[in-house]
Amino acid sequence: MLSVALCALGSVSQAGTAGAPAYVLDHTEVRDIHATALNRDYQVYVALPDSYGDGRKRYPVLFVVDANYAFPVVRNIAQRLARHAGMEEVVVVGLSYAKGDDGVFSRRRDYTPTVPRNNSYRSDMPGRKPMFGEAAAYGKFLSAEVLPMIASAYRVNMERKVFVGHSYGSLLGLQLLLSEPRTFDHYILGSPSLWYDAGIMFDRERAYAKSHRALPASVFFGIGALERLAPGKKRSRSEEDADMVEDLREFDASLKSRQFAGLKTRLRVFADEDHASVFPLVLTHGLRAYLVSSK
Repeated sequence: MLSVALCALGSVSQAGTAGAPAYVLDHTEVRDIHATALNRDYQVYVALPDSYGDGRKRYPVLFVVDANYAFPVVRNIAQRLARHAGMEEVVVVGLSYAKGDDGVFSRRRDYTPTVPRNNSYRSDMPGRKPMFGEAAAYGKFLSAEVLPMIASAYRVNMERKVFVGHSYGSLLGLQLLLSEPRTFDHYILGSPSLWYDAGIMFDRERAYAKSHRALPASVFFGIGALERLAPGKKRSRSEEDADMVEDLREFDASLKSRQFAGLKTRLRVFADEDHASVFPLVLTHGLRAYLVSSK
């Protein structure tokens, strides 16, 4: 089932502090969608470009996970690059956490590829055990329900679909890349948690390489230079002792060594940035790597 709510700058969504109206982004829509196989409800946030109402053009479309944080960031940066830096205009689609779930609970379940072998995690939702390992099922929800809904409701070019993720969101991107790479055409993956489940994505990459000669996608990897292991500590495939920069360099080098047909990867390490600060830079450079205006 699907419903849509329209939002415009200056409209009142609900009362804020002392009756003040909430701030709402202009040219945005919120759509409710039920994930049939998952039996969960989500929201999809959509931002339309400035020229959307002017003609019949079909636009590249960005799909961004962790939308509660990332949607306004991606929408605003993409809009600014289009207005002032010559980038193509795009439609931005934000993928929310499941309704009724805390963000941490929802993303742990939906974005991770496996249930971790050493599972010492505690739930942030009282009375519910933490859940993991449903990235494959969530990916099917995206391809079977979200993408067709966007294709039918908006003037988008579904041959130019971009996935944007960070941290656990990048694990979801890698799950898609190594299982159904044609789901998206370009992947912007920031600071992927390659330490997860003792480095399970390294295993997945090796398994893919054994049975495939092609990997049809372009990938922009970005990470902060400060996402390093502290001096004196021994690197391992654990969250506590992971060197995320070296993990990503190793993963990218492995992909390049396979010489997959159709695969293009770029890796950028951003000086003076850490896991919390690097996402806007990863996004900006990842968009520039793919969306160059023809004007």
